[in-house]
Parts: sequence; C-alpha cells; structure tokens
Amino acid sequence: MTSCAGSYYVSAQPAETVEVQPAAPYDGAVWIEGDWVWSGGTYVRGRGHWERARAGHSYVRGNWERTGRGYRWHRGHWA
Repeated sequence: MTSCAGSYYVSAQPAETVEVQPAAPYDGAVWIEGDWVWSGGTYVRGRGHWERARAGHSYVRGNWERTGRGYRWHRGHWA
C-alpha cells in the first residue's frame, strides 16, 4: 500500500460519502471511487471516474489506517 504524500493524520476518520456511479462509458470500464486528498488542512473527497482495465492488474480501493497518531488515508492503486 502507498500512503498519501506527506502522511497527513486526522483525529477522526471522515464520514463516508455516497457517490453516484454513472453508467459505464464502454465495455470493460473499471469504476475508480473518489479518493480522499489532503487540501487546506483537511481531507476532502475527490470524484470517482472510469478507467480502462489494465491487463494483469486489478484496482485496490483506498482505505483508512488507524494509527497511534490518528487516521491516515492510503490511496487506491492498481496492483
């Protein structure tokens, strides 16, 4: 897993958001959920988007990690 640049921590994990997934624009499209990004001293949710599948890879969703310093976001990535 990779962490966000700078490894920013927050005391509380942000509330999950509901994102409407539009119809796939073409066969085989993979939906990439919006990632949390550090902006203005807090995490904000980016928008999801469609991407072409990558041969031999699958998309790993981002996730929150609880540490002794607080919560840290690990961005989604292809593996």
